[in-house]
Amino acid sequence: MGLPESCAARYPHEFSGGQRQRIAVARAIILEPELLVLDEPTSALDRSVQKQLVTLLRELQARRQLSYLFISHDLAVVRAMAHRVMVLKDGEVVEQGPCLEVLAAPQHSYTKALIKAAHLQDLPA
Repeated sequence: MGLPESCAARYPHEFSGGQRQRIAVARAIILEPELLVLDEPTSALDRSVQKQLVTLLRELQARRQLSYLFISHDLAVVRAMAHRVMVLKDGEVVEQGPCLEVLAAPQHSYTKALIKAAHLQDLPA
């Protein structure tokens, strides 16, 4: 999980937010699930720590053949993680499909507004 062995003797409050997220992922994958539900796993992390966690999740996915149900409001993280995307508005699916296609050419006005608000068009792919 990218944590040194010296962490084993620490108390939970001694870990950073990113380290706590890694520990949460470790606790979940120790049971060897086929599917993990990740609800806003990067929301309280700065961009550099988000990138580290996304890299870790992608490596675990490839190594363990995991599927993720990844719930997030951060479209940059969604773009980095998702193969397929489903956009919800008021609990209803308004758009779905391959992630890069939906984000590159959104059809629904709500999806377009989300992308504009997130300045996703300004970020590198």
